[in-house]
Amino acid sequence: MGVMVNGEEYSAGGVVVKGDEVLVIVPKRRAANGAKVLALPKGHLDGDETAEQAALREVREEGGVEAELIDLLGDVRYRYKRDGRLVDKRVRFFLFAYRSGSPDDHDHEIANARWMALSQAATDLTYPGEREMVAQALSKSSPDR
Repeated sequence: MGVMVNGEEYSAGGVVVKGDEVLVIVPKRRAANGAKVLALPKGHLDGDETAEQAALREVREEGGVEAELIDLLGDVRYRYKRDGRLVDKRVRFFLFAYRSGSPDDHDHEIANARWMALSQAATDLTYPGEREMVAQALSKSSPDR
């Protein structure tokens, strides 16, 4: 089980931007209804990691790339069921700029990691909160458009 903060399970994730593309992952574990999930890299904080450090590590592990922190995007809150109990979850997302590496280097928990147009990810990601984070990244990364 992850780190609990104020009764919520707490994780961190990253929106990694390269030009007008964003790093997305397809975890091997499917959604509750058996569907494939299209998501952003995210996961629990390990030990005394900060949310920023955890997000960067997850980007490296799940997405295979090195990235540089740009900004905090915000928190996504949702509930899910585990063992018949409702769990409140909060994921803090950060905006990162791609630096190096390849999505092909993702870890074994991930079926696929790849670049996708930000505008497409804003509509195609499985979770509404993650679509919202990409939409925020889109507005932050294109003030001149």
